[in-house]
Formats: sequence, C-alpha cells, structure tokens
Amino acid sequence: MKDYIFKNRELSWLDFNARVLQEADDKNVPIIERLRFIGIFSNNLDEFFKVRYATVKRIALSGKKQKKLYKGPNATDLLQMITKKAIELQEKSDQVLESIINDLKKEKIFFVDEKSIPKEFVRYINNFFIEKIQPQLEVVILNKKSKFPNLSDTSSFLTVKIKTNDEKIKFALIKLPNQIDRFIVLSKSEKKYVILTDDVIRFHLNEIFEIFAPKKIMANMIKISRDAELDFAYDISKSYLEKISQSIKNRSIGEPVRFLYDQDIEKSTLKFLINKLNFDDNTDSIIPGSKYHNRRDYMNFPSIGKSSLVYKDLNPLDIKDLNLKNNIFDAIRKKDFLLHTPYQKFTYIQKFLAEASIDPSVKKISITIYRLSKLSSVANALINAAKNGKEVIVQIELQARFDEKANINYAKILEEQGVKLIFGIESLKVHAKICVIERKNKNKIEKFGLISTGNFNESTAKVYTDLTLFTSNKQILDDLSKVFNFFNINYKKYSFKQIKISPFETQSFFTKMIKREIKNAKKGLPASIKIKLNSLTSYAMVEQLYKAADNGVKIKMIIRGICCLIPLNHKNIEIISVIDRFLEHTRIFIFNNNEKKETYISSADWMTRNLDNRVEVTCPILDSEIKKEINDIFNIYWSDNVKSRLINMKNSNLYKPNIKNLNSVRSQLFIYNYYKQKIEKKN
Repeated sequence: MKDYIFKNRELSWLDFNARVLQEADDKNVPIIERLRFIGIFSNNLDEFFKVRYATVKRIALSGKKQKKLYKGPNATDLLQMITKKAIELQEKSDQVLESIINDLKKEKIFFVDEKSIPKEFVRYINNFFIEKIQPQLEVVILNKKSKFPNLSDTSSFLTVKIKTNDEKIKFALIKLPNQIDRFIVLSKSEKKYVILTDDVIRFHLNEIFEIFAPKKIMANMIKISRDAELDFAYDISKSYLEKISQSIKNRSIGEPVRFLYDQDIEKSTLKFLINKLNFDDNTDSIIPGSKYHNRRDYMNFPSIGKSSLVYKDLNPLDIKDLNLKNNIFDAIRKKDFLLHTPYQKFTYIQKFLAEASIDPSVKKISITIYRLSKLSSVANALINAAKNGKEVIVQIELQARFDEKANINYAKILEEQGVKLIFGIESLKVHAKICVIERKNKNKIEKFGLISTGNFNESTAKVYTDLTLFTSNKQILDDLSKVFNFFNINYKKYSFKQIKISPFETQSFFTKMIKREIKNAKKGLPASIKIKLNSLTSYAMVEQLYKAADNGVKIKMIIRGICCLIPLNHKNIEIISVIDRFLEHTRIFIFNNNEKKETYISSADWMTRNLDNRVEVTCPILDSEIKKEINDIFNIYWSDNVKSRLINMKNSNLYKPNIKNLNSVRSQLFIYNYYKQKIEKKN
C-alpha cells in the first residue's frame, strides 16, 4: 500500500488563519474592513486555543505512551510547534495592525492612547470614565498569600503594579468591562480620534488607586484561554438540558491553555502571574504580545469616515421566478429552487416559514436548529405556528459550540409556547439543516422542504455563503421525514432513497462515487471530481482522493480552512482556498460520471466528526437548471485570480497566479453579478 503524506490538521488550521491575516494586510481591502479582519483573525485564534490546542494538551497529559498523531509529531512536540507558529502569527498581526493604523492617519482617523489625548477631549474622557466605565469596573487587589481570582477567557485584564510612597509594592487586576463598546470615537471637524477603553482606564489609574497613595503605577494587559470542552458528570437525576447547563458553567473554570501578555511587562510581575496561574512551559502556550489584547473586538469596529473605507453594500437579490408576493408553496410545487445567501435574500426562508405558520392547510412543521440569531425570525415563525394549532417539532442542538447557552434559552422559550422539542441523540450532534412542512391538499398530505448547507440564521446569512434547496420532491422529503423519525426512535434501521445520512452512509457513499470515477478513468472515460468544502481532515477520504488522482481522475478542490491533503505537485490534484469579504461555507460535490454529472450539496465537511459523529444530510440536486447553476458557481470560484490562494506542499499561501494575464476575476463579486444578470435577462 502506498504511503501517502498528510498535513497535520492543527498546523493546517493555522495556515488558514494566516490567509485571514492576509486580508487584513491587503491594501486593496477597505481600511476599516482590514481592521475587522484583524478581529476575525484574533477571534479565530482564541477559539483554536480553546478547542484544538486544548484537545492536544489533553492527549499530552493523558499519561499514555505518546504515539505520533497519525504520521505526524507526538502531542507534546505538536504543542511546541503550535506555540512557535502562533507567536509568528501574533508578531505578524502586530505589524499589520500598526500598518493599518498608519494608513488610517491618511484618512484623518487617529488612534490615541492615555498619553496623547487631545486637550479638548480630556473633560469628555473624564466624564465618560466617571459615568460609563467606573461603575462597571471590577478591581481585585492581589497579594502573594491570597488565592488568585478565576479569570474569564472572554475578557481581558489589566494587571497593575503599584509602588506606594512608602516604597511598598502592591498588585491588582482590573477586568475590562464587556458592556461598553471598546472603541470611543471623538470628533473634531474633519478629524476623528479613536481611543480604547483600556487607555481611558490607564488614564485614570491614579484616581482608581488613590487610596494607596501611588508613587508609580504600571499597567499591562493579560489574557488567558481555557479548555472549552464540555464535561458531563454522570447524574441520573439530571436532565440532558441540566447537564449541558452545568457543563457551560464549568467551562468558565476550565484548564487554562494559553497565556497572552504585554511583552513590556516587568519580569517580576510576569513571574508572579505565571506562578499564580500555574502555567506549564511544556504544555501551555505562553505568548508575548503587544499592549492590547482581545482584538476580536475589532470585528465590530465602527464605520467612521468616508464610505470608501468599508465594503460597498451588495443588496441581496431575488431568486429568478420565485416571487415573494405570491404563494411560495404554489411555486415550489411546480419546480425546485435554489437560494444562495448572501447573494440572494434570506427573506425566502423567512417567508417559507411565516407562510407555513398561518396557512390553515399546514398541519406539521419539523425543523433542525443548530444556531439561531439573537432576535430570530425563524423562532418567531415556529412559535406563531404552534399558537395557530400546528404540530411543530424542533430538533435543537444544545451542544452547538459557544452557542449552547443561547440554544438552551431558545429551547425554554419554544417549549413554553407549545413547541415539541427533541434534544438529539446520545454521542451524536445534529448538524443537519433540514425542514419539512406537511400540508393538507384535497384530503392528501403534500410535503415541502428545505435542505441547506448552513444554519437557518438571518444574521450569519449576511456574511456566510450557503446554498438552500427548496423542494417538493416526494422521495427527498419522505427521506427527511425518516430523519426526524430517527431522532425519536434511533434503534430502528431506516433506508433512504435519495439523501445520504451521517454517520451511516455519507463516507461509504462518497467513497463509492470516487471509486466509480477511478473505474471510468481506467476505461479511458471522462473522470473528474469537483469539491468545495470548509475542511478536509478525514484521512480515509484523503486516501481515496490520492488513489483517484493516481489513477488519472482530475480533481479540483476549493477548501476554505483545514486541508490535510498535500498535492505534492500532483498533476491531477489542484486545490485553492478563497478568502474574501464573505465566509465561504457551501459544500458542493460534482462527480463527472462519464459526463452525466451528479451534483450534491451537504451540511457535512469531510472531517471525522461530520462523517462519524454527527447527523448530517447530503442531498442530490435533481433539477437540471440548478445543476448547471451550481456547476457555473464552482467554475467562477475556480477562475478566481484575485482572492484565491494555492494549497500546496510549501503552505506558503501564495495567491493563484494569473498566468494568461486574463482579466481580474474576484469570484464573490462575479457570483453576485451572475445572479444579477439572471434577473435582468428575465426583465
């Protein structure tokens, strides 16, 4: 058997985040959007340490004889490699941020700190501190004997060293308030000044600690990341919801895995903190940083100055031939429709559910929920439906990472309003995005449904690219109904005619599809595979793709994030990654099948968790017009020569070269225009 090479998934993920940082460093991106990419980069890194680094740390501390992590380094060595790369990325992000701040000066937007507040704003800053910040401050005095307070990983802290007039040393911690916007904008004619709340606090340190008669005060920021894994205690007396709730509370005291500190901090203060926090150099990531942490706040940096400093709005478009003013069920009864957010209106999903909620003929609504927006129109429609006497069944995933609390709250609200809840299956997350509506028509039950690659969430639909199929296909919808039956009776074996379900058959199905392409290639028939994914980490699927390429199958892949397959200059495998203003989230699979193209959309990436440990739905596209549309979309992505990067052996994130000196193709803008032209042709 051929010994294939695999990229470590954690290191590949860091490569992906480096591509996000490239967007912040790209001077063709509007300046304020570059700041927001700094925020996305930082937020990504925070979650990486909470989840992936924490997982590797658990392996390193397991006490078992360490083996290589699937043809890669052992866990302890990998932790060191991650830390090294994270430090490099942190240093790069500092440089990028400094460059952005300098570029903002050209637009008359100036960042100021506690030492450079313009005199005319001092009074305003003083009042702002007294009225807004001081009431929210949490200040803890530290000493060598007292127990160190538990530090939340959702906040940053100023560690303060106070030298008193009698030469005594005192330490304190100030928690930065989360309830106040991090950025305070000050205006003076055409000039804009931005100061962070951190610096407003620094400006008032003497006032905060006046009781100690400070002679000298130094304040440096620190931040920690904790293991975010949910640990369930075995307690037969507690419900699943109660166990989840308790686990979320326990997450706040999870094991620390990363310590980020201001590199200008005094060595004595740093030593004091590391000892108090019980960090281990071998298994914990201790990273020097700049003056400011919690840069994820930059994701919400305000739009100030000229409109050219942010992305131009792309107003979501209509779907051709699907009129929002008409009955949506009448339209779907005639043919399938495809929604591609954010290019097209999420309103279609809202109308689908809202119409169902008041339609007297609708008897039952079944839907899966993974993530909802804060003020969810989807939840509102489901509640309305229940109030109108319809049977509403909601499978809500309580273990949607970092949204557990929100989903628990929604679960309680929905249940109070008469919605029947299903909380999933033991050891399996439900990640499928499906909905079935049963409607009575002339004494017969007809079904309508949604199958999506993304969540039914109007907030993320503005920035995540996702495909949603609207269909009345009986076989597909009967299959989806069986999925909901499975949630209730999961010991029964179900057979599906059209859709493929994880954890039962997704992997075996795609393996079968790949093997068919290999068979065709060996016969000299056309053989190719086009795949668009968020992540490719399943070593079993990677091996199948390697085998296909070895046998002459042409493979094109668009992978946003982790990619454990290394092309090795293989002429039959090409991989790109597209990072732009929208977050690529669609999962598309196109198999040539001797020019009879078979096309699928899915909620599942090719990751072990999606194939083996989650309920996922993969759905065939049967409508020839939609098949063509998806193929067109893939080809537009593939032609991108502005925002696509090559995934190769060197992991250098080089932009895809424009070899033939063709016109610039920025795929996300081209896709928007693709749909716009469809509507214009109709008119």
